[in-house]
Amino acid sequence: MPPLPQPMSPQDSLVAVMIAVSAADQSIRTSELVAIQALVNHLPIFADYDGDRIRTVAQTVFDLFEEDDGLDALFGMIRDSLPEKLYESAYALACDIAASDGLLAQTELRLLEEIRYELRIDRLHAAAIERGARARHMTL
Repeated sequence: MPPLPQPMSPQDSLVAVMIAVSAADQSIRTSELVAIQALVNHLPIFADYDGDRIRTVAQTVFDLFEEDDGLDALFGMIRDSLPEKLYESAYALACDIAASDGLLAQTELRLLEEIRYELRIDRLHAAAIERGARARHMTL
């Protein structure tokens, strides 16, 4: 796997979490890609982020998913570069991407569970984050 051209930034880690959730079911839907791009374009945490890095981060996530211990490596990279105060933000973004296409595959649900565990998200906080994502992505 080719390394990132520079170390992962906190924003790269947030993008990596979103890409991982999107790719968890082996198919990245257009609605998920649009949601990732919209979040990167509009959230203050990404104000100074180079959007061209999304492709590089995505390739890193895909490459890691091909390896035996790739998910563990991904979480290690995320924990190394993401301040703990942004762990809940990462989980919120993951939930938004999972909910963005209106479908929650078992693989996405398992990855969300793994993210909760790896980032030590409190159950009550996780439930509130999940409820917010569900409310934002409701349809008629």
